[in-house]
Amino acid sequence: MSGWWNGERARTAFRGVRKWPLPGLAAGTAALVVTVEEAPGESAVPPGGEFGGLVDGPPGGPARVADWLRRNLFSSVTNTLLTLLVLVLLWLVVPPFFNWAIKSATIAGSSRADCTGDGACWVFIRLRLHTFFWGHYPDEELWRLVAAAGLLIAFAAPVMRDRVRHRGLFVLLLLALFPVLAGVLLVGGIAGLPYVDTSLWGGLMLCVIISFVTVAGALPLGILLALGRRSQLSVIRTFSIGFIELWRGVPLLTVLFMSAVMVPFFPPYGVSVDRLIRAMVAFTLFNAAYMAETVRGGLQGVPEEQEEAAYSLGLKWWQVQFFVTLPQALRIVVPGIVNNIVDLFKDTSLVTIIGLVDLLGAVNLSLKDPAWLGLAKEGYVFTAVIFFICCFGMSSYSRRLERRLNRHWAGGI
Repeated sequence: MSGWWNGERARTAFRGVRKWPLPGLAAGTAALVVTVEEAPGESAVPPGGEFGGLVDGPPGGPARVADWLRRNLFSSVTNTLLTLLVLVLLWLVVPPFFNWAIKSATIAGSSRADCTGDGACWVFIRLRLHTFFWGHYPDEELWRLVAAAGLLIAFAAPVMRDRVRHRGLFVLLLLALFPVLAGVLLVGGIAGLPYVDTSLWGGLMLCVIISFVTVAGALPLGILLALGRRSQLSVIRTFSIGFIELWRGVPLLTVLFMSAVMVPFFPPYGVSVDRLIRAMVAFTLFNAAYMAETVRGGLQGVPEEQEEAAYSLGLKWWQVQFFVTLPQALRIVVPGIVNNIVDLFKDTSLVTIIGLVDLLGAVNLSLKDPAWLGLAKEGYVFTAVIFFICCFGMSSYSRRLERRLNRHWAGGI
C-alpha cells in the first residue's frame, strides 16, 4: 500500500474487523478481505462487542456521560486538578456576573433615574442602540441601510452556498459591483437621493463598511503582490518586496495618522478627499501586505510538480497560476486569510483617533454624556459581545468553508 496508509492506520481503522467482504459481489467471486493481526495483549473484538460499545445502551446515557467525563476531564491527576481549578474560577465569576447582567439588571425605563438596583443598567444600551449601530445617519433615510443590507445578502448568498455554478462570477459581483451600488445608496447625491455626509456615519455600520471595502481591495492586491514576490522578473520582485516590507514595518496607527494629516497636503489646491475614503485606502494598503505574505505561504505549499505538469500541457503562466496554483494555495491559507479579516474588523476601532466614530467610539462618546455617567461596564460589555458575535460568525463560516473545500478536494483525488 501507499505510504500514507501504513500498518498503524490500518490497525486503528479496522481494529476488531475480522473478515468483511466487499458488498455487492456475487457468490464465488473473489472478494477483498481485510484481516488485522491482533496486537499483543489486545483483543480484535473490543469490549462491548464488535462496535466497541457504540451501540450498547441508549445514546447519551449516564454511563456514557460518566465515561466521557473520566476520559476528557479526569483522566489523570493533573487534568483533575486543572478541571477543579476551572470549576472554582467559573463559580467565582459566573454567578456574580449573571446576577449583575440579568437577575438584577434594569431594562425598562427612559432615563438613568430608572436604574435603581445594583445590576446593569441596560436602559442606556437600549436608548442608544441606534447610535451604536448606525451613528447619526438620518432616521428618514434608514431605508437605504436596509436596502444596502438586502443587496449584501443577495450578492453574498450565492457565494456562501454549496454547489453553486459560476461561483467566481458571483464573487466578482460581490467585490466589484456591490460596493458601487451600496456607495450610491448610502452617500446619495444622485438619482434623487439626498446627500448624506460620511461624518454622520458611525457605529457598527462604519466597522462593517471599512472591513468590507478593505477586504475587497486588499485580497486581490495581496494575491498580485504574492505572485510578484515570486516573479522571475527582478523589477517586479523588488517592487513587491519593497511594498510589502514598507507597509509591514509601519504601525497601523501611524498609517492612519498619515492618511488624516499628511495626505491632504498633496492634492492640488481646492481638491479634497473624504476622510473616510483616506482611511479605507490606508487600511487596504496596510492589510494588502499581510494578505500577500499569507497567500505566499500557500503558494509555497503547492508542490512544484503541479506547475511543471501544467506547463508540460502547454498552459501559459497566467493559466497555470489562476487555474492550478492559486486554487490550491487559497484552500491552504483560508484560516490565515480569515484571521487577517478578524484582526482587521477589530482594528477598525482605531479610526476614532482620526475623528471617525465606530462602535467603540460611539460607546465612548455616549459615556461622556452627563445623563449617563458611570455606565462604562455596560457599554464595554455590550461592545465586547457585539465584536465577539461578529468575529465568531466569521470563524464559524471559515471552518465550514474549510470542511467544504477539503471534502471537494478529497473527492477530486
